[in-house]
Amino acid sequence: MNQKIGFVGVGRMGANMARNLKDKGYEISSVNDVNKEAAAELAQELGCLHAENLAQVTESSDIIFTVITNDEAMRSIYFSEDDNLLINAGGKSFINCATLSPGIQKEVADAAEESGAGALEGCMASSIPQAREGKLYLMIGGKEDIFNAMKPILEDMSINLKLIGDIGRAAQVKALVNMVMNINTAGLAEGLGLADALGLDLEMVCDVFSQTGANSRVLETDAEDMIARDHEAWFSAEHAAKDSGIAADIANSVGVNLPLNDATCSQFNKLVEDGKGDLDKSGVAELTFKGRHP
Repeated sequence: MNQKIGFVGVGRMGANMARNLKDKGYEISSVNDVNKEAAAELAQELGCLHAENLAQVTESSDIIFTVITNDEAMRSIYFSEDDNLLINAGGKSFINCATLSPGIQKEVADAAEESGAGALEGCMASSIPQAREGKLYLMIGGKEDIFNAMKPILEDMSINLKLIGDIGRAAQVKALVNMVMNINTAGLAEGLGLADALGLDLEMVCDVFSQTGANSRVLETDAEDMIARDHEAWFSAEHAAKDSGIAADIANSVGVNLPLNDATCSQFNKLVEDGKGDLDKSGVAELTFKGRHP
């Protein structure tokens, strides 16, 4: 465990991944985030460097995890002219943990290889408690030799670890996971919204759903919040819109029509347009529970 580990992107997921590794004896060398205050606080907590520029993270680390929001942010941290992670990156390893397009994952991996570094995509199908406890479901894309070299640390972060295939393949599978999850979330919201309009007892309806073909993992995780109109963000509506959009772009690239995903994406985009993108994805219920108050 003598490898030094840096983090770029220390929101709730990235920060808790770093805390988990620190607890397990790894040396966290540096953290960086566009939110400098959050990065400084975490650096103080973990006893590591608050790297105010990206090149410092690479310089101080052997392995760099990135947990950022979208393709644009990914391009910024790897390809900005004045400061980026690929400066003097020879011999370093990058593990990119975010739901991004397959194209940007491959673009970054190719650039890392040209710089003498290695890169994996580490797509996460889990939430904040799993990040903190080291119980992530990790889908990895990349070369098998890099995966094998990184496997010990990845195992300390996960309860399920799966090598999906080449760079970009894990991003494809993660897009499918989130696409289906988002469709299920929007479907549950509409079901409960209609039940509410009919004056049905919503807890009774959820119990019926749980015993029938209407059951789903989303019913377990989101129904209570939908009924209570409690949408504290664990997985934001803005991220749901982004991820459904990634799935739509992938589908378009192979000529596949996804009408349910298109409808779901439009619902989450409406939340964003209405200024509610920071709500949890369960907030899609607000589009069907309009006349009801908590």
